[in-house]
Amino acid sequence: MNKLKILNDPIYGFITIPNSLIFDLIQHKYFQRLRRITQMGMSYLVYPGAHHTRFHHAIGCVHLMQQAVNVLRFKGVIISEEEETGLYAAILLHDIGHGPFSHAMEHSIVNNVSHEEISLLFMERLNIEFNGSLTLAIQIFKGEYPRKFLFQLISSQLDMDRADYLKRDSFYTGVAEGNINSERLITMLNVVEDELVVEEKGIYSVEKFIIARRLMYWQVYLHKTGLVAEQLLIRVLQRAKELHDAGVYLSASKALMYFLNNKITLDNFNEETLDVFAQLDDYDVISAMKEWQLHSDFVLSELCQMIINRNLLKIKVRNKSIKNDSLEKRTTALMNSYNISREEARYFVFTGQISNQAYHIKDKRINILHKSGKIQDIVKASDQLNLKALSKPVTKYYICYPKDKL
Repeated sequence: MNKLKILNDPIYGFITIPNSLIFDLIQHKYFQRLRRITQMGMSYLVYPGAHHTRFHHAIGCVHLMQQAVNVLRFKGVIISEEEETGLYAAILLHDIGHGPFSHAMEHSIVNNVSHEEISLLFMERLNIEFNGSLTLAIQIFKGEYPRKFLFQLISSQLDMDRADYLKRDSFYTGVAEGNINSERLITMLNVVEDELVVEEKGIYSVEKFIIARRLMYWQVYLHKTGLVAEQLLIRVLQRAKELHDAGVYLSASKALMYFLNNKITLDNFNEETLDVFAQLDDYDVISAMKEWQLHSDFVLSELCQMIINRNLLKIKVRNKSIKNDSLEKRTTALMNSYNISREEARYFVFTGQISNQAYHIKDKRINILHKSGKIQDIVKASDQLNLKALSKPVTKYYICYPKDKL
């Protein structure tokens, strides 16, 4: 019988926890782990204030979902108490499967297992613990519940997840361009034929939201320094796994050692793996890197020192793909300079690409409800010519290499 609590949030002020189930989920050790997972990965190496966590974000999402439910009910949309609780539980737990530094794990020590899939495994485990009270939340989260707009509130191009992270990340990084008016957006929401729509009066808020998203991706999420730091972290974990598989001793926490010891895929992500994953957070990786920077392996040691001391690789971003001879020239120079193999050199000299598409015109579209009752996609409804351009993906290419060694 938990009391309903009030939390003080720097973005929205006082947030009330809506019911005892949500309180109990927040109190659970699986959810408390999110206090130890940074929301923005390695971005704090660029924006010193970006130390906020997935915990902050999830609580903020619940707050926005409460506002959305109140607005829709006020406009005559019937949402039962069970559906309301299902929405709150689904949005609270939507990111519970994130690993250390948010996205780095997905590309290194687990094989193609996304955080959404791990979130679902956590939700299913919690559903057993909470005697089936999350069944509806899981249906909504998976998009299997017949009322489509409930899923759109959780996952669409204008969902409560994006409405919170843009505003929150903008606040903590100090990048004012991402500061959207989430309250105005939510106030303009409505439902027509089971689809979420935005009333015509909110069209400018939606335009600002899409443009803010584009700017936040280029300025923050895809910032070249943050990008190279995350690539280095992925390579640290890959190198550690490679060395461990070759029988080289590495010291790390039990949770991290489990993932170095085992080849984890979605097929063998069992209950034991989930329990160990629930022990894993940013601190395991940071403490391991502090140890590994003194390791005898040149590659692992150098990579860890680069991150710990923020002496990162040089990164150049281009509009055209990087030529092979540019990559080859730098790889050969590094091999000769340090007498290392090509395999080892590829940890320090590599290319990649990034893509930014602020609005996906074919996927979960944002629909505008005109006063006449006509419903139009935001790109057609808007007189902002840029929106059509923003719906096309922009791809850039990068090359990374050691700045002081070449």
